[in-house]
Amino acid sequence: MAVSPSKPVPVAAVNLTFAKIYLYMKMISLLLVSSLFLSCQAQTVTKAKADDFEKGIAADSAQVLDVRTAGEYGSGHIKNSLQANWIDKEQFFDRIQYMDKNRPVYIYCLVGGRSAAAAEWMRNNGFKKVVELDGGLNAWKRAAKPLEGVSNEKQLTIEEYWASIPKEQTVLVDFGATWCPPCVKMEPVLEEIKKDKSLHFQFLKIDAGIHTDVMKSLNIEPIPVFIIYKEGKEVWRKLGLVTKEEFAAQLK
Repeated sequence: MAVSPSKPVPVAAVNLTFAKIYLYMKMISLLLVSSLFLSCQAQTVTKAKADDFEKGIAADSAQVLDVRTAGEYGSGHIKNSLQANWIDKEQFFDRIQYMDKNRPVYIYCLVGGRSAAAAEWMRNNGFKKVVELDGGLNAWKRAAKPLEGVSNEKQLTIEEYWASIPKEQTVLVDFGATWCPPCVKMEPVLEEIKKDKSLHFQFLKIDAGIHTDVMKSLNIEPIPVFIIYKEGKEVWRKLGLVTKEEFAAQLK
């Protein structure tokens, strides 16, 4: 039985089929790329309005960072925020090293420019999640969100400071602030030292954000600074982090 040969498929039809396949594959690729892009956007929030910023701070148990100057910080800041001046790079980098890169950081300045630059640097240097306050503290105020303001506490005079250092006792003085990252890191160490019954000393804490006149008189600029007095005389001073063992050796 003779088999009749198949009719050849026209070249134009073949080209049309390939063109359709190509367009179909291209559409699939575009949809996949768009889907991935939107997914990444949903997972990586880099800016938040005041309401979402406030919720994020509470939900994430986040570190809150104010990158304005100490003076601006003193005029009003978000509760529990740390302060590291982005303009003063030496101060900023020194304080940032004590923050946890694995915990979320919620960052702000006055209007958003400084915090955007600081946030970009932090993301490029290992911080896992950095969220900026969109519009800065001005937007926070417009949304009627709470601020902690200037303390009404009276400045300590240098005479009052010296009067608080008893000559018959060993005294450890801590110059620090709640908005200073290394100061916060030192708190557990200081608590351990104060509980050590083998050490006999008086502890004095000076708020560096308030008592700036005393700090100027004692030539203290960066913080934290720790000073030990014995018989009313300074015998030891150190800037930065101190171990429990080093404190104990100096206090004995």
